[in-house]
Amino acid sequence: MAENKLHYRHVMPFGAEMDPRGGVLFQLWAPTAQRVELCLEGDRESGPAIPMSAAENGWYRHHLPGAGPGSRYRFLINGEIRVPDPASRCQAEDVHGPSEVVDPAAFAWPEDGWLGRPWEETVLYELHVGAFTPEGTFKAVEERLDYLAELGVTAIELMPVADFPGACNWGYDGVLPFAPDRSYGRPKSFLVIRVFQVKSLILGIKKILIYIFMQQI
Repeated sequence: MAENKLHYRHVMPFGAEMDPRGGVLFQLWAPTAQRVELCLEGDRESGPAIPMSAAENGWYRHHLPGAGPGSRYRFLINGEIRVPDPASRCQAEDVHGPSEVVDPAAFAWPEDGWLGRPWEETVLYELHVGAFTPEGTFKAVEERLDYLAELGVTAIELMPVADFPGACNWGYDGVLPFAPDRSYGRPKSFLVIRVFQVKSLILGIKKILIYIFMQQI
C-alpha cells in the first residue's frame, strides 16, 4: 500500500515565499530604510536592482513571477549595501552571500500518526551536529541514531544549526535562524538539500521512537 505523504507550505509573513499561483513573494521589514531593492544574483554577476514597494509598518514587498526554488537574491538598502535575507532558508555562500529560495513544501512528510512518547520517559541528550561525529553532518548523526537508542536516550536536543561564518561554531550567533549551516549538509551542487536533511534526520529519529528538540536563539 502506498505511504501517505504530507506537504506543508510553511507560510511565513517575511522572507521569500512561494506563491501557489506562481513566482515568489519577497518581503523585508526595514522600517528605517528609505529605499529597498531586490537583486537577483547568478553564478558570476548580479541582475538589475528591482524596486520593492513600501508597505505599512516598515515592510517592503515585491512579487516576482519568474523566480522559484534555487533563485538567489539579496536586498539593496538605500542603494548602498547588499544584505542577505534575515529570513533566508538557505545561504549557499556563507552568511554574507546571497540567499536562496527554497520550497519547503517539496519535502514529503510521511503521514505515520506518530504521537511521541510519555514525558516521564525522557532521557535527554544534547547534541552538536558538527562535533558529534568526525563527519559533522546531519547524515552522520542519522546513521548513529541506533547508538543513542542503545544508550537509553529517548530525546535529542539539537544545539542551534543556523548558518554561521566559517566551518566551526557553537550556533549561538542569533542570525539566519531558518538557514541550516552549509557545513552540515552536502557538497555545493546540493546545498539546498541540507534544508531537507534536517527533516530527514527528524524522520530518522521518529523511526526509533526518540523525541527531538531544537535550540533556537
